[in-house]
Amino acid sequence: MAPTLRSLPPPSKKRKLQPGSGCVQKIKELEDELIKAVTTRASLNCLVNLLDLTFQAEDPHDTSKGIYALYRTFVVIITHGKLSPQGGEAGRTVSRWLWERLNSYAEFLASLLKDEEKFLRISGLQILFSLQKHLSVLQPSPVDSERPQPHFHTSHFKKIVSALLLCPPSQRKNLARKIEDPLIDPDVRHLFHETWFSVHDDVRWFFLRESATLLSNASHDRQTSIATNLLSILENLNTFPTEPGELNSWWVPELGVKPPKKTTVASVSSDSNSDDPPEADEEDDWRKFFDEPAPTPENAAKVPGSRLHKMTIHQSVHSLSSHRAVFTRMWLTLLPRLSGNGDNDIEPRKPLIVKALNIMHRSVLPHLTRPILVMDWVGACVDYGGSVGLLALNALFVLMTEYNLDYPSFYTRLYAFLDRDVLHLKHRARFFRMIERFLSSTHLPATLLASFVKRLSRLSLTAPPAAIVMAIPLTYNILKKHPALMVMIHRTDEGDVDADPFDANETNPIATQALESSLWELLSHRNHHHATVSSLCKVFTEAFTKPGYSMEDFLDHTYGTLFDTEATRKIKKEPALAVEYSRELKVFPPVILEESDEETTVVGDAVTELWTF
Repeated sequence: MAPTLRSLPPPSKKRKLQPGSGCVQKIKELEDELIKAVTTRASLNCLVNLLDLTFQAEDPHDTSKGIYALYRTFVVIITHGKLSPQGGEAGRTVSRWLWERLNSYAEFLASLLKDEEKFLRISGLQILFSLQKHLSVLQPSPVDSERPQPHFHTSHFKKIVSALLLCPPSQRKNLARKIEDPLIDPDVRHLFHETWFSVHDDVRWFFLRESATLLSNASHDRQTSIATNLLSILENLNTFPTEPGELNSWWVPELGVKPPKKTTVASVSSDSNSDDPPEADEEDDWRKFFDEPAPTPENAAKVPGSRLHKMTIHQSVHSLSSHRAVFTRMWLTLLPRLSGNGDNDIEPRKPLIVKALNIMHRSVLPHLTRPILVMDWVGACVDYGGSVGLLALNALFVLMTEYNLDYPSFYTRLYAFLDRDVLHLKHRARFFRMIERFLSSTHLPATLLASFVKRLSRLSLTAPPAAIVMAIPLTYNILKKHPALMVMIHRTDEGDVDADPFDANETNPIATQALESSLWELLSHRNHHHATVSSLCKVFTEAFTKPGYSMEDFLDHTYGTLFDTEATRKIKKEPALAVEYSRELKVFPPVILEESDEETTVVGDAVTELWTF
């Protein structure tokens, strides 16, 4: 008997067989009989009995015993080459029959990922990936039959991807409750991400490729759930390779061998197997759409490497450009599904869009073949307004500053976000972080910056104290960095407030005439009822010799933090009392109803009685 490759984690503790469990004993007998039949080339018909016994088991622990017995049996079958056609038509018939049994077993394991028992969910995923390693054996190369070709069994891996993204309900018999939730369970997602997706380069490459294909071919009503599951897996990805040397971890060890440099178009289909669909035609191959234009004969010698659509699968998983290509294709497929392909009802999808935009600048754009490809989707998200629009503006700013995107109306769109609501909503701290970054360039025109400063000061008149505390340091930093705006606090012309030249209704920040106005709104906060605001506002009446404020010191203020600051502050000087305390003090004077020479009628009321100390 040939030694078997162990790819499942070693059990931490062996479970003792229950002496009265007839199902467990039967499973053990069938497993021994099958392993003996494989080594002696006997009949394997009892494999059907073992499958039925596992599928019909009512106790979850019996199901666990059955799936592990089947796993060990199929490993022996794979190791002895029983899945490959042997001996003419009879051998092909046996191979086809074994493939059908293996596929039904894999589908049952895939359904266990939504089982109510956690240990069955974990075991199902571990066995599926272990089978992936055993099925991905070396196969003869179509070009050179003497040299074996590394192989990744794609048809089995598609079942794993479908199980993770489609989440079919469990097929186990007599479930206490059948889970119809189309979303992946957190424990399954965590195990897949931490054990395979973020660790092994071949698993990540094939998952990105197959998930994009699955999402493209899914029906409209399934696309939202698939996109949700896919995004929940991708949002924690922080190990995407950035250099060729980082491609060094492989779930299938044979793929780790360095591929040959020579490439032929015929070798592109080397990844296919007997039950896989054929590869796409050359004209429909997704890989070549991410290649740069073909080099001309004059500069062909200056362009190293092979074009992606002519690489073999083995060469693709070792190519950083290929990893970027599948990553780009996957995101270009996912993003339109997050926003519903232009559906009017966008509210249910806003949480998904926010998740995607949160990771766009740090985890997506740096790894795309051409980041400019997501410009249209990001630009459309700006129109949603609120936190979604702010995050989209942040992604647009990254595209402009780091990837040379030309977006002339950026500051006009940003100016439109400065309304009274932005200082009252929960995402105002994020807004101030972004607007400080957007206005930090010293090359911006003074008229543009004056409009933003003036609009902030005008909005501060109706803002809560916590928002004013954010606006004052931001205004100070902008004025200190742009001395041309100092005229807005040095202007001493006295006049009616209605004569302010600033046009608050103008949408173009260049044409608001804010530079001809002043920041009288901030000056009015010197008499604010909150001591922190009034003290902070005095900075504009002093010389600008202080260094710029760190905005992070002011962005977390709320009514609660401001109250705690006042309540815990040490009082250096006792406040003076206006009236000496007296028990006879009458807060409200008595009401005189009638007064004459003889008598005066004095009548109090309920308020007077309550306020008599």
